Amino acid sequence: MDRLDAMQAFVRVIEKGSFSAVAKERGIGQPAVSKQISSLEEELGTELIHRTSRSIALTEAGRDFYESALRILDDFENATSRIGRGQTAPKGLIRVAVPPTFARLHMVSKLPAFFTAYPDIAIEMSTSESPATIIEDGFDLAIHSGDLPDSTLVARRLGQTMTVLVATPQYLARYGAPESPEDLSRFRSVVFVERGSIQPWSFGSGQDVKRVVPTGVFRTDDIEQMRMGVLEHLGIAQAPAWLFAAELREGTVVRLLTPFERTVPILAVRPASRRMSAKVRIFIEHLEKTFALCFQFNPRPN
Repeated sequence: MDRLDAMQAFVRVIEKGSFSAVAKERGIGQPAVSKQISSLEEELGTELIHRTSRSIALTEAGRDFYESALRILDDFENATSRIGRGQTAPKGLIRVAVPPTFARLHMVSKLPAFFTAYPDIAIEMSTSESPATIIEDGFDLAIHSGDLPDSTLVARRLGQTMTVLVATPQYLARYGAPESPEDLSRFRSVVFVERGSIQPWSFGSGQDVKRVVPTGVFRTDDIEQMRMGVLEHLGIAQAPAWLFAAELREGTVVRLLTPFERTVPILAVRPASRRMSAKVRIFIEHLEKTFALCFQFNPRPN
């Protein structure tokens, strides 16, 4: 048994959630993957994965071995990259969790240049709004806009954006523009909800922060729907500037109450318990360089 290969197969089974998915990924039959894991369990003398007809779950020993296996594989990758630098380019798969709208607007466009420089690295991008999924689902990295809510994660700042209040010129021509945060109660808003609760808008920072609960006829828990609601002239919305980068540049949406805007970071987030592999470090550095050129994240006031 190739222990390293079996360890890699075990980690991927946990990350993908099934033997068949890993078999398809590796281009081999499912029995071959199952045999690798069984041989690994036999050598260790303990069950790592509890199998049922519908699902798999880590045993207590499996959870311990999974964390150890991640560290071993990362150390091996770092060592081969360091020792073979100039001869062996980084390779392998990076699994990234990204909010779907941010991925579509700003992440996919960063990949061609990366693949040109590192053709042996593959990116698997999955949509997720919560950075906590990188631990729960075995991702290498998550991209997050805003403050970091989880102390079990570490972050590297890729850039920053503004939290802006926006509306279309058509909406403003019909209803006018607010003059202060307190004035917003007179205006229809496109309201973002989370788990059924309206998310308040924040203006300013520190002790001077003002919070307003928006009201409107259109509520959604999907940021893309919120974006389209604004573009359909349904109301005012508060959002990160990257969501309306193109529209702000073209003038199809207008920023309001700019003195009350807040700056929020755009972060690359990874588990604190896991050593950063060479390929992940290289990808983060690429994003940091390319995001530094994205002036639209911090557009100038109208």
